[in-house]
Formats: sequence, C-alpha cells, structure tokens
Amino acid sequence: MGALQSLPGHPEYIDLAEQTGFSFEQIAVLHKRFKQLSHNEEILRRAHFNEIPDLACNPIRCQIIEAFFDRRNFRQNDEGTVQEISFEEFLVVMSHFRPPSMHMTEEQRENIRREKLRFLFNMHDTDNDGTITLEEYRHVVEELLSRSGALGKETAKSIADAAMLEVASISVGHMEPDEFYEGITFDHFLKLLNGFEIESRMNIRFLNMDAMTLCK
Repeated sequence: MGALQSLPGHPEYIDLAEQTGFSFEQIAVLHKRFKQLSHNEEILRRAHFNEIPDLACNPIRCQIIEAFFDRRNFRQNDEGTVQEISFEEFLVVMSHFRPPSMHMTEEQRENIRREKLRFLFNMHDTDNDGTITLEEYRHVVEELLSRSGALGKETAKSIADAAMLEVASISVGHMEPDEFYEGITFDHFLKLLNGFEIESRMNIRFLNMDAMTLCK
C-alpha cells in the first residue's frame, strides 16, 4: 500500500474512492488511522483492535471487531472470516458508516440504508445462517444489560427472552403455543427497523482529522 502515501491523484487512490465513495481526503485520514492502529504494518489483526481504549468498555466490542474480519462485509459476495485485513478491506468495511450525500436519489439512499442494515444484521448473525437466533439475540441483550451492573445475568436473560417474543409477534404475527420461532431473518429485520433513520445515525464524522477516533 505504499502507493497510498503518494499524491491523491494516484490511480490507486482513485480506485479506492470509486469503490468506497470516500473522498481523497477521507481516504488519507483513514489511512493515517490504519497506520496508527497497525503500528505501521500493512495489515490489521484482531489484537490491534483490542488496543483501542474506547472499545474496551463497549458491550458489543466482540461484534464490532469481528465485523472487520467478516468476508460478508467486503462486498465480494463471500462468506467466512479472515485473520488479518489490508487497508483496502479496512476501508471497505469503514465505508458502511459513510453518511449519505445530499445529492443522492431516493433509490441510492434506499440502497445505502439497506446496506447499513445488512451490515448490522451480519454483526449479530454470528454463525452466518441467515437468521439472528434467540441465543444470538439473548447474548447481545444480556451483554448490553448486565454490563451496566444494574441487572444480573438471569434478569437480563428474562428480558432478552421477552424481547424476542415481542420481535416474533411483530415479524410473523400470531403464533400458536406450540410454534417455535427460529429467529429474525433479514426481511424481518428490515420490517422491525422500518422508519428508523439508520442512514444518518450510522456514520463517521470527518470534523477533525488529527483527533478522529475509530469506534468511539
């Protein structure tokens, strides 16, 4: 990636800009951050993300880190995970957080919304089976609730189970007592978050190039 240190007019900069939608300046900011995280190596590993102070106390730290090593997020129609990522892969994953442009068409905005929601769905579909199961959902809710210290594991588990039943009723409607809810599919996920403005909430702000932090 030595070419990334050259002037913004370099063809590799242009390719990355076209692939991710980032400007040359934004790519330069993220490349600087990549170098900081990797200690000037050409690759990032999970251990590098574990060194980010702001992630240490995040209840879904594991899901955030794994998202960077999930092939589903590389826009290559691939599956599985990798042990290390290059700057290009890092940039592609970060592009899921890129805010929509004011000049986008409604179709483009909808595509970005769907892509962001797919990214979030993948974070919680940890076994890549196309559904967020009760166990996966319970784990996230338990982590979010019990990490605060206000609730114990059993209480958090009960809340997670009740929340999943509510999700089931919204997703598939009335269920018989003997019916089993297998989990949240991506279509159900879209239905649950209908009307939620993910486009502007899930983004990176390029306000201060020197002070920018990752996953704060």
